[in-house]
Amino acid sequence: MNVKTLDARGLKCPQPQLKMLVEAKSMAKGDQLEVVADCPTFENDVRQWCQRAGKALLWMRSEGSAKRCRVQI
Repeated sequence: MNVKTLDARGLKCPQPQLKMLVEAKSMAKGDQLEVVADCPTFENDVRQWCQRAGKALLWMRSEGSAKRCRVQI
């Protein structure tokens, strides 16, 4: 299992989600993608994307004005 990190701070919806999609396509099943973003809709967007794409949201936490999450591909 590999863990890839994506820094999407400064990007606005839907850019963080689109970057996640691009990264996920290059990853193997079981790998994990950790993302940090400060878009106000990021948490909701990630939860919806995981549900639609069949990915597992492992955790989501606040880091000041940003959110950090880890998704299993």
